[in-house]
Amino acid sequence: MNLPNKLTLARILLVPVFMVFTSLTQYNTQGYQPVWYLAAGIVFALASFTDYLDGHLARKWHMITDFGKFADPLADKLLTTVAFLYMMRDGVCSPVVLAIILAREFAVSGLRMVAAGAKDGKVIAANMWGKVKTVLQMLSIIFYYFAAALAGPSDVGAVDLIGTVLCWLVAAVTAISGIKYLVDNRHFINTAK
Repeated sequence: MNLPNKLTLARILLVPVFMVFTSLTQYNTQGYQPVWYLAAGIVFALASFTDYLDGHLARKWHMITDFGKFADPLADKLLTTVAFLYMMRDGVCSPVVLAIILAREFAVSGLRMVAAGAKDGKVIAANMWGKVKTVLQMLSIIFYYFAAALAGPSDVGAVDLIGTVLCWLVAAVTAISGIKYLVDNRHFINTAK
């Protein structure tokens, strides 16, 4: 297994670590503890950096593999969906936003399975809109966790408001990227048996 694929697997393994810290933001007996938001933000930022790094190294060293094309977007989906679930728990992300994100991810994953099962067996890599969607999702999540960690009691409302606006922006870009992905690859749907 090459280094870019190992970085992708590391990102998947960081998801439960992120979950531990985000869970601690709610389950503490001493009231609001910004240290857990900061720890969650650091883990998420580190995991997000592996997304950039594995893609960069795979292209630079010509190590692009079918496993990487499949596992990289899966790792991104796991990481960002978990983060948005916790943001929904905190009241920052609307369930509608999360539904749009999940609908897009299920539709794109389903299309990838159809393409892989086609007679010529194609692995579909992420398109530019998918990459923009992922970067926007990751930046919005990083903003929320770091801002929540650094905000004082009087700043919490502003953090929540900006976080909510970013979530709706993410929903719009996610929907556009999903529609573009389905339109660009509709020939797999039309020829599926």
